[in-house]
Parts: sequence; structure tokens; C-alpha cells
Amino acid sequence: MSVDSVGAYAAQTAAAASAASSANSSSGSSPAMPQITQSNFLSLIIAQMQNQDPTQPANPNQFVNELASLSEVSGINNMDSSMSNLTNTMQSSQLLTGTGLIGRNVLAPGTTAALAAAGSVSGAVQAPPGATSVTIDVTDASGALVKTLQLAPQSSGLTSFTWDGTNNSGAAAPPGVYTFSAAAASGGTQTSLAPYLQSAVNSVTIDPTTQSLSLNTTSGPLSLANVVQVN
Repeated sequence: MSVDSVGAYAAQTAAAASAASSANSSSGSSPAMPQITQSNFLSLIIAQMQNQDPTQPANPNQFVNELASLSEVSGINNMDSSMSNLTNTMQSSQLLTGTGLIGRNVLAPGTTAALAAAGSVSGAVQAPPGATSVTIDVTDASGALVKTLQLAPQSSGLTSFTWDGTNNSGAAAPPGVYTFSAAAASGGTQTSLAPYLQSAVNSVTIDPTTQSLSLNTTSGPLSLANVVQVN
């Protein structure tokens, strides 16, 4: 069969694809679309040059444009493959980083933490400049005040605290989930603070949708992006 131009081949390929699609639709199977490789493309151009009409030679600029188009498509396909490989590499790197945190304690924003029997809960706050004192209130599931901690704020960085699991009377609080709130005093003004709570990392998971790393901690799932300190 003589092929007069690559464009003619494309038209023939489209017609064949349409016929194949109709046939497969009737049989209920998925259509198998024809693929043209760079080698096929070059072979078609050579055949076109060999079979061209000597009295009406093909325009060489057309070949250049066709080659440029194929090169562009090939480059996009290669870039897509490279991006896929990069994504897989980054995912593996994230997982490797996450496994190194298993068994470690991480500090992240949070307001609730579980108290184990004879256990304790640690955390920190970021006191504003000029703060003279920091108050941490611990309440139980019913909202009742269990413990109040008074802290001297650090001049810079985080101000750490540890609740030893006892109430204001010195008795041990029962195991359970407790809520933490914080406030800083400065010049007679109280400013609410967002506490950071410490939890232990038990395992790690990569979200297949967002490709982000999630830490499964004693306080529940936690995004690695929210971790401010690793102990």
C-alpha cells in the first residue's frame, strides 16, 4: 500500500480506530487505540519521500514541522514519566523519614491528650513578648477544672510544661482524655494561647490521595507538617 503523506496515514489510523471502537462497543470490550512510535513516524516519512510525485515534491518544511510536533509530544511523555518517578522517590523519602520518628515524642498544636494510669502529659506554649506569667488549665471530659499550672514564660522560644497527672488537691486524676487551655498575662491583660501537646508516634501512613505523611500518635493522627519539635 502506498502512503502519500503522514497526514493520510493519520486519517487512515483514525478511521481504523473508529471501526475498532464500533466493533469493540458491540462486543462489550474496551477499544484498543492504535499507537504510533517515533520509529513508525520516521518510517512513514521515509516512505513518503520515496513515493512522492517527482513533479510535485513534498514541502521539506512540512517534514520539519511534523518532526517538531512528534518531538514535542515525546518530550511531554518523557517529562510525565520523570515527574512520576520523582513523586515515587519523594514518597519513599517521606516514608523513610516517618519511620525514623516511630517511638519518638513529637510536639504539635493540640488541645486534648490522654492521661494513662500513673502517667503525665507534657506540652509547651509560645508566650508573647512582655508576658509576665503563663497559666495552663486542665479540664476533664465534663469541663470541670482539674489542675491549674502557673509558669514563668521563657524570654524566647517555647515555654514547656508537664502535668504530673494530679489534681489541685494533689490526688491522682483518673486515666482519660483531658483538655488543655493556656493564657498569658501581660500588664493586667490576659491573652489566650494555643497550646502544643506532646504525643508518642506509634506508626506512620502515607495518604494515597495527597501523598502527605501522617503520624499515628497516642493523641490520634497527626500531619508531619504540624510537628514543631521532636524529642
